Amino acid sequence: MYWHHFRARWFTPKGLLRASVVVAIITIAMKTWAWWITDSVGLLSDAMESLVNLASAIFGLMMVTLASLPADEEHPYGHHKAEYFSSGFEGILIGVAALGIIWAAVERLLHPQAVGLLGWGLTLSVLSSALNGLLSWIMKTVALEHRSIALMADAKHLMADVWTSAGVVLGLILVAVTGWGWLDSVVALVVALVILKEGVSLLWVSSQGLMDEALEPQVQADIQAVLDNFAHHSEKNEVIRFDHVATRRAGQRRYVNLHMHMPASWSLGRAATLRGNVERELMNAVPGLRATIELLPSHLESHFDEIQSPPPPMVPSAGDFKA
Repeated sequence: MYWHHFRARWFTPKGLLRASVVVAIITIAMKTWAWWITDSVGLLSDAMESLVNLASAIFGLMMVTLASLPADEEHPYGHHKAEYFSSGFEGILIGVAALGIIWAAVERLLHPQAVGLLGWGLTLSVLSSALNGLLSWIMKTVALEHRSIALMADAKHLMADVWTSAGVVLGLILVAVTGWGWLDSVVALVVALVILKEGVSLLWVSSQGLMDEALEPQVQADIQAVLDNFAHHSEKNEVIRFDHVATRRAGQRRYVNLHMHMPASWSLGRAATLRGNVERELMNAVPGLRATIELLPSHLESHFDEIQSPPPPMVPSAGDFKA
């Protein structure tokens, strides 16, 4: 009973983003300590990315809270797209952190310094990375379950942090083995490029969400399978068919709009009953789906997609100039 209560409270987008804030504070302290005692620019880059983790987690928590608000008069379709602002903001912060790391690495290349106390620095870096890795794995699992782009963005960022920390550790080990201090700065530059790539990826995902991107191909196939089950042509020439199927995503919500054609002789009650059955099956096939179905007679086609030609210009006649 206690586990179910704990999971319901914390294994949610809000709960895990709160946990991400706490973990980010802990890792900032550990990685900053590691940098302070080693004076490694690679560990400095790792600590700077953890600062981005903290800011991203706080902003992500704000956006997930906003996205969960119900629809109101100013936002009749809800606030679900707020999560895309979170991933976009996180992408921008990652880019800023990458530029800062590049500046620090180039400065160290021009003015090389020896690193020290690598044992303690590596230990702190590995422990903080293990903590981030565990949290990232949990966040990714819950993000898929709740279809939360803000939580998925934070999970990907944390996993990128794990890999970059691994690169920093590897670089410091090579410095200790070879004595080549410049490797520390080279590793920091590689880390910066990896981080920058992740930031661009998050910005792209955010832009596609704000552009009302279509649902995943598998989800579209599930929707089409349901419609195929209802479509038929009977001996009485009663045709049921569907067209103009359009899907889109808005945060955790999924939408589909379509036209359902049926015999014009049917009563409104019979048509509404069939539409209700189609909506129910669509929602069973795709949890959380919102379906909008327009009813049309079988012989009637919709023309809302056709490009309307502008009306011809008015040519004045001679009578228009008479007094």
